Amino acid sequence: MAAKLTSPGWYRALLYTVVGIAFTLGMSAGLRAIFNLDPVYSWQSWVTIALLMTPLFFLAGIGCFDYWWRWARGRKVVDDHADHGAHSWRDYFKVNTDHKVIGIQYICVSFFFMFVGGLMAMLVRAELAQPGRQFVDANTYNGLFSIHATLLIFLFVIPVFAGIANYVLPLMIGAPDMAFPRLNALSFWMLPLAGIMMLLSFLAPGGSFAAGWTAYAPLSVHQPMGATFFTVAVQFAGASSIATALNFLVTIITMRAPGMTFFRMPLLVWANFSTSLLVVIATPFIAASQFMVLLDRALGFNFFNPAGGGDVLMYQHVFWFYSHPAVYIMMLPGFGIISEVLATRARKPIFGYRMMAFSLLAIVVLGFTVWAHHMFVSGMQNWIRIPMMITTAIIAIPTGIKIFSWVATLWRGVLKMDTPMLWAVGFITMFTLGGISGVMLAMVPLDIHVSDTYFIVAHIHYVLFGGSMFTIFAGIYFWFPKMTGRMYNERLGKLHFWLTFVFFNLTFAPMHLIGVQGMPRRVYDYAQEFATWNLIISLSSFVLGLSSLIFLYNMIASWRGGTRAVANPWRSLTIEWQVSSPPPIFNFDAIPSVVGGPYEYGVPGAVHAVFKGAEVPSPVPAGAETSPTPATEH
Repeated sequence: MAAKLTSPGWYRALLYTVVGIAFTLGMSAGLRAIFNLDPVYSWQSWVTIALLMTPLFFLAGIGCFDYWWRWARGRKVVDDHADHGAHSWRDYFKVNTDHKVIGIQYICVSFFFMFVGGLMAMLVRAELAQPGRQFVDANTYNGLFSIHATLLIFLFVIPVFAGIANYVLPLMIGAPDMAFPRLNALSFWMLPLAGIMMLLSFLAPGGSFAAGWTAYAPLSVHQPMGATFFTVAVQFAGASSIATALNFLVTIITMRAPGMTFFRMPLLVWANFSTSLLVVIATPFIAASQFMVLLDRALGFNFFNPAGGGDVLMYQHVFWFYSHPAVYIMMLPGFGIISEVLATRARKPIFGYRMMAFSLLAIVVLGFTVWAHHMFVSGMQNWIRIPMMITTAIIAIPTGIKIFSWVATLWRGVLKMDTPMLWAVGFITMFTLGGISGVMLAMVPLDIHVSDTYFIVAHIHYVLFGGSMFTIFAGIYFWFPKMTGRMYNERLGKLHFWLTFVFFNLTFAPMHLIGVQGMPRRVYDYAQEFATWNLIISLSSFVLGLSSLIFLYNMIASWRGGTRAVANPWRSLTIEWQVSSPPPIFNFDAIPSVVGGPYEYGVPGAVHAVFKGAEVPSPVPAGAETSPTPATEH
């Protein structure tokens, strides 16, 4: 037992956590004595310090800092990679520096929080099935929809894309691992800590966080104790996101295989490069907004108290300067996934590859020019509405480039409508509808009319469910054989798609109608005239939620006993498919050299990479279907 308490792992992590709690109790008592704090602020300060410090003790206990700590003390550091790679299922529950293990850890933890957030959504819709109280009171309802949104944004959509990229991106560029493997492990282990604090913000003593996912001040400043848990959870999720983004940037810039120029990179790599730029630039702003709330709550600062010289609108400006780019943080990786799936399953080169890459960078730049369209009814200066309306409309241009390029890629292709392709095509349809309503909301008069109505709820779900979720499922099904060495059940995959596609539209399309008619969002009760539509929406949402259980069963059953996957079941050209499934621990037995583009489907003898001077055999066997349109025309 003594060895378990002194070596990195769960036993030491629990011991260090207890030490961390004791440390924060002592620090809180010291602060109370030094500053003569009011008892309310004393309690708030103790909880705040505990939430900030105790996770660091846990991370130290589980082993995230061991290597750096030995180096800092001048001790001998032996890099034997003992913590690298998955040799059994237990390795997924420990600190591991293999990007493939970390990718699967990200994906599994993110989907756990997706199911928890989805369950909260089901409770919300159960309450709204009929007017009046059904199951929960008003404050519990506010907590449910608030934590539902924050879980799915901060603990699912953003990190699950990081998980897919963690697994696939180094393989795609011919790298043996991420640039900073230990930082990669640390960035993952901050995520479940953030998720636990986010859940505790709903269950906290004294009252749950219930200020909406935007946590607008001054409401969030005067919320019960759950708001402190929420605020610190956002800090840890943001720190995880920034660490991962920096890792991606350095990996892409410095660790590409010989011959892998920027314009030979697959679009998934371009998408994560662009996303990482957004994360590094934008995420400190959400951290700043939450730190100011934290200081207001714990130490009585007055950032958002007008009586003390504060500015309430400052919170919204800082928050949305992050949160609108965050929409693209949740979309750009999906754009890359869809590009990979469409090119492979249509056997066509990506139409307008370079314009697709440039449009990703254009979204990064324009994403920081549109934040105030979320504030058209906030009371800010009227003159800023017009430039924000214009920039919001302009940002549709690079997104439109992608839509037309994807459709042109499909045109006259040899389409294989399997599960990943269904999700990809479904994404194009749903995201286009969400984009159209987004352009509508850019127009000031309509935005004012439907502000805080269910039209907004419909729009954001068409973008983030019909957009992000569809691309996530496309990516999981597409790279499942590479990650597990097994094939999923195709019939269950298609059943999952069709149930989701049909009942997603039945759930969210009617919200446009009742929103235009004036039904407010974030309400515990509503007028009788909206009862029929709300019942239809709730019943559809239950089937939509149940459809995800098909996905869960398919993934677990297929991973345990699915058909063995060959190295390249999709006959893809990109490098990750030219190694075994799953790949070796350090990805490649020999460093690949890139000699061609990643999407030269239909070009006889096209090769993307060579190993040891010998060409990798073309993934398109003789006599197989190829595009009827010559690649030179694209």
